[in-house]
Amino acid sequence: MAKATKKQALGRGLSALLKDPENDIKSVADKNADKVVGNIVELELDAIAVNPFQPRSNFNDEALQELASSIRELGVIQPITVRKLDFNKYQLVSGERRYRASKLIGLETIPSYIRIANDQESLEMALVENIQRQDLDPIEIALSYQRLIDEIELTQEKLSDRVGKKRSTITNYLRLLRLDPIIQTGIRDGFISMGHGRTLVNIEKREDQLGIYEKIIGNNLSVRDTEKAVRNYHQVGDVSEKKDKKSTVIPFFAKEGSKELTNYLNVPVNINSTEGGKGKIAISFNSREELERLKKLITRE
Repeated sequence: MAKATKKQALGRGLSALLKDPENDIKSVADKNADKVVGNIVELELDAIAVNPFQPRSNFNDEALQELASSIRELGVIQPITVRKLDFNKYQLVSGERRYRASKLIGLETIPSYIRIANDQESLEMALVENIQRQDLDPIEIALSYQRLIDEIELTQEKLSDRVGKKRSTITNYLRLLRLDPIIQTGIRDGFISMGHGRTLVNIEKREDQLGIYEKIIGNNLSVRDTEKAVRNYHQVGDVSEKKDKKSTVIPFFAKEGSKELTNYLNVPVNINSTEGGKGKIAISFNSREELERLKKLITRE
């Protein structure tokens, strides 16, 4: 307890030093920089701006209230990290939940580590620090990886070393960004899992991704069920291509019939026909239960 009190007193003393314009620190080479940079300093919350590079966009209100209650009882145990912008102006690098929770309960100051960093370093620190957290959703992680690649100009190999993840893991996250935005939102909101998303990525057309996504939600499909649905989607596509070798033009009445049956049965239906009206109907289903449902609809039992 004595050590904590001494450290807090030191933080308050350094805070006073930072408020002296004559001793303003702008780089690590400035006078008194070694006293401040890397030490815990009590900074006013109003002097700290939120980091625009923060990859997390969703904050759970209930979890934030729980953290605020803990801080009210025990104080901020782990300091936040900020970078110095100007005299008595700082920008948050990491620790936004602690920052927000402290503001919720009306704290005026917060223990902070001060860094002297440029914009690129600040972005990298914020992204890497947040990626290593456990509560980011898969899309937030994927977006963070993509920003590190685009803005810090890292290759996937270098990114793998920087964040301590296998390259294959990084690739799997990045592939999620090829999903339709509606599906990405579904992953973020917990309607489907990352496993569902990784399976849907194997479908190139976004409208077809959405078709199977709606079936996942409507029928509560597991990841394994979704994999079967995607395999079936590709098999039906291959069958259609083989049939089209004989007749590349599908008659209008066959196209309309496919749409009507698909809407009625709520499963993909393909009709291949000649102009004379001779052809075949292919109805897709993913389980025995779905087959029974289709039989009842068709036979009106």
